[in-house]
Amino acid sequence: MATDSSSEYGRTWVEWFTCVEGNEYFCKVDTDYIMDRFNLTNLHLEVPHYVRALDMILDQEPPKPMSKEQEAQVEQSARHLYGLIHARFIITGAGQAKMMEKHKEGEFGKCPRVLCNQNPLLPVGITDVPRQSTVKLYCSRCEDIYNPKSRKHSMIDGAYFGTSFPHMLLQCHQSLRPAVSEQRYVPRIFGFRINKIAELHRWQDEQREEQKRRLALVAAGNNC
Repeated sequence: MATDSSSEYGRTWVEWFTCVEGNEYFCKVDTDYIMDRFNLTNLHLEVPHYVRALDMILDQEPPKPMSKEQEAQVEQSARHLYGLIHARFIITGAGQAKMMEKHKEGEFGKCPRVLCNQNPLLPVGITDVPRQSTVKLYCSRCEDIYNPKSRKHSMIDGAYFGTSFPHMLLQCHQSLRPAVSEQRYVPRIFGFRINKIAELHRWQDEQREEQKRRLALVAAGNNC
């Protein structure tokens, strides 16, 4: 199992998990936080094999050997449980500090919008319910969300970051909040704004129809 190979290098399960390719958005949740059962309230209702999954995260030996199939099931549950714990941890002071460092390093990518000038992004979920939607990336300058560029990140469950995280982080750390971009791209044709051209075309059409109506009235009068 992957966790066995990781232990050969002296790494904990959490260290192994956060180093797996595709898990770069996750921070390392403090062991003390995981061991405080208050922080895990009701998670046992959402995760199968909860006890064994928690033991795996905390590097506890299972009470009895498991088959390979059982190990695979427990590891899947451990990944899901860690994601749910992670969503709760990153809105704490300690969790925000860890995610803030990743944000400053640009580990979540830059906004693809040209007028945002590569503003660093933050992960966000569009729902707090697991298995409903994948993680998105929030730009604090244009205040919009984007899909991750990499396929390996686009498969992460958005509930592992939650709907509140980036907004709480920016509220608590005002220095991270850039000025909201007031620049907007204006479509133009030959230097004229498209909406202005559309207005001109409508006016021209109205004038043309009015001219046709007048000519028809003149023609009708001549026939009398």
